[in-house]
Amino acid sequence: MAGPTTARRGGAKSKKSVRPGSGGRAAPSRSAGRPAGKPPGRGPRRPGLRSGLPRGRRLVLWAVAAVLAGGAAGWALYGSTWLRATRVEVSGVRVLTPDEVRAAADVKLGGPLVSVDTDAIEERLRAALPRIESVIVERSWPHAVGLKVVERQPKAIVQDTSDSAKRGKFIEIDGAGVRFATVDQAPRGVPRLTVEPSATAEASLRRFGPGRLEREGVRVAEALPAEVRADTRAIRVRSYDSITLELTGDRTVVWGSGERGEAKARALTALLKAARGADHFDVSAPSAPAASGS
Repeated sequence: MAGPTTARRGGAKSKKSVRPGSGGRAAPSRSAGRPAGKPPGRGPRRPGLRSGLPRGRRLVLWAVAAVLAGGAAGWALYGSTWLRATRVEVSGVRVLTPDEVRAAADVKLGGPLVSVDTDAIEERLRAALPRIESVIVERSWPHAVGLKVVERQPKAIVQDTSDSAKRGKFIEIDGAGVRFATVDQAPRGVPRLTVEPSATAEASLRRFGPGRLEREGVRVAEALPAEVRADTRAIRVRSYDSITLELTGDRTVVWGSGERGEAKARALTALLKAARGADHFDVSAPSAPAASGS
């Protein structure tokens, strides 16, 4: 029996899968276009992607290096003599002396600078020296502790009547009403504050108390421009809403209460310039100030 014809054999060999929608063309072979001798799925190797050490060993080396660096830093900060506190630098003082500030700060020298307790130093300074309004304590590498001081400025003074030994001394008060120092002589350009309740002001004194009335007087002193405060000899508080000023040249100012201080200060400054010959000024109503006298 005769075998399959040549046409049949050829037809059987030429059978290939035809992609739908390809118009009868056979799908290209997956190996088409692949360079000979290269396995599938591998691209060219890039240099430097892999180290000569396994990943675990590299992590161990990094950890050892970090421990050594930390130990060296700790030794430099705490164990070496390179970063020791050897001196205290003071700045910003005007009335206080640097030695007074150093003594009150009580900084222990010779130890590691990093271990200096800056908060404790600030607390000691505030407790020992009420004249200090604020202070910044900082480490000044490699060997110094810096103390930047801001002193309180007196806005008014009161006579010290606490005991007979202090008669004739004065207490300085800052703009916040803080009594911070006792001095033998009244500082120049600072008004003297007195609380003198009148017979008709007993109700005001009972309601507010002498401490509150004193703060109202300081409030007035704080509101005054510097040049007017320098010319103010006294601030007298008779009640909450009866405060008067005594200026140089026997001039007087009716201020009223401590409220609306900025507006009253502006009105008084304008009156002093406009009515130079006057000796009595009233700014208790700053929108309608008045001046009188020759």
